[in-house]
Amino acid sequence: MSYLCIVIKTKGNINSPTEYKMTKMIKFTKMHGAGNDYIYVDTTKYPIESPEKLSVAWSAPHTGIGSDGLVLIGSSDKADFNMRIFNADGSEAKMCGNASRCIGKYLYEYGLTSKTAVTLDTLSGIKVLKLHVEDGRVDTVTVDMGIPADMQEQTVEACGRPFTGTTVSMGNPHLVIFVDDIKEIDLENIGPKLENHPLFPGRINVEFAQVLENGKIRMRVWERGSGITQACGTGACATAVAAALTGRAGRTSDIIMDGGTLTIEWDEKNGHVMMTGGAVRVFDGEIEIR
Repeated sequence: MSYLCIVIKTKGNINSPTEYKMTKMIKFTKMHGAGNDYIYVDTTKYPIESPEKLSVAWSAPHTGIGSDGLVLIGSSDKADFNMRIFNADGSEAKMCGNASRCIGKYLYEYGLTSKTAVTLDTLSGIKVLKLHVEDGRVDTVTVDMGIPADMQEQTVEACGRPFTGTTVSMGNPHLVIFVDDIKEIDLENIGPKLENHPLFPGRINVEFAQVLENGKIRMRVWERGSGITQACGTGACATAVAAALTGRAGRTSDIIMDGGTLTIEWDEKNGHVMMTGGAVRVFDGEIEIR
């Protein structure tokens, strides 16, 4: 097995003779779900301090590992395992659908569990992961994302034009805006304006979506704290819910994002949103903290 070794200077002066006195190696795994990539660390083996700062340093594409953020896997007295997520800017997220699927694959394939139904303790509550295993490998994962909340129509202005969308909370806040042609949206400029709009004092994730044929929806996302990403699991769920609420789609949708497709089902009986998609291990590595 090959390892990537990167030295991250977290404090001190590089010219200081004390800079190299204290070091420790942290093993990590880089994984992605539909292109939404994070760095995963098992903190039961490798406890780390200041994850906010490390997420910023390690997420950097040229001087760090490169990712959308840092995910910590830990123990829990409420569930089988605990998950904490830190965005690329160091802010902590309450939930990440893509990361939860990757954790399911990590736990099973690295021998932390033999269960195919795993409970995960997150800041937005306990999530249940159903692992679909083939030949000893986790192919896809279905996550019970819970019941959506705070759903309402909202009109906001950004870059000199009004946008009418639907707010949906999937344990974290989303604003879903449907458009006729998603290619015409300048997400790089509009995204940060909407994320930091005064109407959303805690900031918000932003999805632009275009309804296609046969239950398919094309979506692009500006993630709170990370910017444009290849995919967002909670955003895909929010988009499917908003489409059903506004009569644009049925209860099951395939959400097509820049990095891949997720299947979202909003159960009419219990109100829960089920998200199914793949998870990919990119590589394992070691990183040195000084």
